[in-house]
Amino acid sequence: MFLGIEIGGTKLQLGLGRGDGVILSLWRGTVDAAAGGEGIRRQIEAAVPVLLAKAGVGGGELRGVGIGFGGPTDDATQTVVTSHQIAGWDGFPLADWVADLVGVPAVLCNDADVAGLAEALFGAGKGLSPIFYVTVGTGVGGGLIIDGQIYRGVGRGAAEIGHLIVGDYRDHADHSDGPLESIVSGPAIQKWARACVARGDAGEFEHTELDRIPVEHLTAEAVATCALRNGDDFARTILTETWPSLAEAICHVIALLCPRRVVIGGGVSLIGEELFFAPLRERVAEEVFPPFRGLTDIVPAALGEEVVVHGALALARQKLGG
Repeated sequence: MFLGIEIGGTKLQLGLGRGDGVILSLWRGTVDAAAGGEGIRRQIEAAVPVLLAKAGVGGGELRGVGIGFGGPTDDATQTVVTSHQIAGWDGFPLADWVADLVGVPAVLCNDADVAGLAEALFGAGKGLSPIFYVTVGTGVGGGLIIDGQIYRGVGRGAAEIGHLIVGDYRDHADHSDGPLESIVSGPAIQKWARACVARGDAGEFEHTELDRIPVEHLTAEAVATCALRNGDDFARTILTETWPSLAEAICHVIALLCPRRVVIGGGVSLIGEELFFAPLRERVAEEVFPPFRGLTDIVPAALGEEVVVHGALALARQKLGG
C-alpha cells in the first residue's frame, strides 16, 4: 500500500492505493495560501492519521509515499526548489520531512510530471508513447512521459510548456511575446476579461452579459459559463482569441518531440470540445511543422481531479517497490 500526496496552490489531496490506477481512500482539503508552506505541512500532519483510520490501514502496511508538488523539485536532493504560489517552500526537504512523518520512504516530483505519468499509465494516454501532458488551470504545466517513465532532463524537470515564450494574438493586445502561462491560464483569462470590459470592448457585441457581472465575480469560470450556456459572443471571443498562443506552444512541442498524443487537463480545459479542443486542434493543424502534421492527437485528460494523486501513487510504486 502506498500514500500519494498532491500539494497544489489551492488544493491538497492525500490518497491510498497500490499505484495501479485505483484510489482506495481519499482525503481532500483546501490550501490556505496565507498560512504558507508551514500551514500546509500542519494540514498534512493532521490528515495522514485521519486517512489511515478511515481506510482501516495501519502504518505498518504502508510501503512508501509519492508526492506531486506544485512547483519545480530537485531529484538529487528530493527538495522543493520553489513554489510560485505559496511562500515557505524554497529549498524545503519535503521528501525527508514526509518520510519522518509517516515512517516510510518518500519520493518527490513536480505535480504536472506525476499527472502526466498517471494519464500515460491509466488515462487518456494509456498504451501510447511518447505522451506529452499539459495542465491549463491556475498555472500551465507540462510533463513528458516516454515508455511509462517521466522525462526529467538533468534532474530539475523538463517539459515546462507554461514558460515557453509565445506570441499574444488577442485582439487589442500589445502583441508582445510572453510566457504561455501569462496568456492562457485561468488567472490570465480573468485578467484579460476584466481589461476588455473596463476598456468597453463589450459594446462591440449585441449580446453579452460580461459587462453586467461585478468585476470581483468576473472570473475565467464566469467567462466560460457565459460563453457555453448563454451563447455570449463577447465571452466566446475572449476565449477563442486566447487559444492561438496555446496552439503555438503545442506546435513547438510537436516540432521538438513529435509525441504520439498531447493530453490536456486542468480547469480551463473543461471549457470543452466546442470552445477549447476543436479550435485548438484546428489552429495546430494549420501551423504545425508540415511533415509532422496529423501525427499527434490532442485529447482531453481522463482522470479528473485525482490525477496527481494517481500519479504520486504510481511514482511511489515505481521508485519504492513493485
